Amino acid sequence: MIGILGILISLGLLIYMAYRGISALIVAPLMALVAVMLSFGPPLLGSYTQVFMPALGQFAILYFPLFLLGAIFGKLMDDSGSAQVIASGIVKKLGKNRSLLSIVLACAILTYGGVSLFVVAFAVYPIAVALFQEANIPKRLIPATIALGSFTFTMTALPGTPAIQNAIPMPYFNTTPFAAPILGIIAGVIMFTLGMLWLSYREKSARKKGEGFGEHHEEAHRPQVSKDVREHAQCENFDVMEITTTDREQAQGLPYFAIALLPVVTVIALNYGFTRFIIPAMDTSYLALPQYGATDITAVRGVWSIICALTISIIILMLLNFKYIKSIKRTLDDGASASVLPLFNTASLVGFGAVIASLPAFALIRDAVLGIAPGNPLISLSIAVNLLAGITGSASGGMSIALQTLGERYLEISQTAGISPELMHRVTAIATGGLDALPQNGAVITLLMICKLTHRESYGDIFVVAALTPIIALIAVIILGTLFGSF
Repeated sequence: MIGILGILISLGLLIYMAYRGISALIVAPLMALVAVMLSFGPPLLGSYTQVFMPALGQFAILYFPLFLLGAIFGKLMDDSGSAQVIASGIVKKLGKNRSLLSIVLACAILTYGGVSLFVVAFAVYPIAVALFQEANIPKRLIPATIALGSFTFTMTALPGTPAIQNAIPMPYFNTTPFAAPILGIIAGVIMFTLGMLWLSYREKSARKKGEGFGEHHEEAHRPQVSKDVREHAQCENFDVMEITTTDREQAQGLPYFAIALLPVVTVIALNYGFTRFIIPAMDTSYLALPQYGATDITAVRGVWSIICALTISIIILMLLNFKYIKSIKRTLDDGASASVLPLFNTASLVGFGAVIASLPAFALIRDAVLGIAPGNPLISLSIAVNLLAGITGSASGGMSIALQTLGERYLEISQTAGISPELMHRVTAIATGGLDALPQNGAVITLLMICKLTHRESYGDIFVVAALTPIIALIAVIILGTLFGSF
């Protein structure tokens, strides 16, 4: 009982410190050691050096290329002006009468193509302000509109998304980014439809009350990234870089819409091509050798596909946009630097989960979680991932802890129950996108700061589109997967 209390205390402190914006690099190991000390048994230093650090290192080794390439790709899209061109082009084509839809689609296309929320929010926010002001839509709806397009269906549901939330389950279930594609699309449609219905309802309600954009002082340039924004952005998988109004200085003009969009389309197309055709056709028998980890292609195909797709897309992006970027060297350096902190923040949370899993009291928690709906592991898995994502304030962190501690066990249970690994993958990914959007989430805090709004003004709508609708979509996928299997 004391051991369980120690785990709960460490989790409670983790939530509090994450909400206060303290880096996971400090919080995660500290809270892990608190849990160890309150267990009165396991060795303190041994738990740190032999459990926490190996788990952190294993995660960093596996996912460093994805964080690195994703950050570089996002920085190139930002500095070249491509992100702004795509957002502006979509808004122009749809018009101000479809302001909500325009912003959601602009964010969705960018994030589905591999651009991080942090970059997308800064690219789209000034456009959203101008559009909402012209259409006289309350500014308080901007964060929820960006959230719907940025960290719901494109982050967890749509097949092939290069988001880290879609990549983390792959080595645990030996799956690819396109696991359970139709179920993923169905979940994405549910999130998008319900989210748009809610936002439209809120807009109409505001009009009936005579509420418009409101009195807000808006600067003509992109907002500065304050120290607080950077600190809170570290809580989640963002490109944490100091984007200022001078960072987007370009040699001349802006790229055409088609040129700006091509690298985004290329990421998804190449990801699919490498996953389905190119890598399966390669001779990878050498992976069975000890020096290559004594593994097989199913364990690495998904990660390889995303690495190849992002690498080629980055090269294409630079070739097409070199004249629009003031300094490619600076952009690459900034992107590379921006990848390190999010990677180690998430890895630290994985280390925290490994230490918790090593404690004797965790066996009781594990058995309780696995005992939820014992006939259907999809239910207990989704609950475990959702709760941990909410506790840590991180979708990728919560998922990593759940899979680090229970991944192998869930794979065994699913195989016994005849549930495909692809279905487990998709349910796990979608489950990260629910309670992770609680108020302490780094994405939520960062987005509100960028929009210069408070939780009181805008969080209610964020909760509906980014937490409630993904949970509804998750329930639908579990029901469909249980009845018809993976498809």
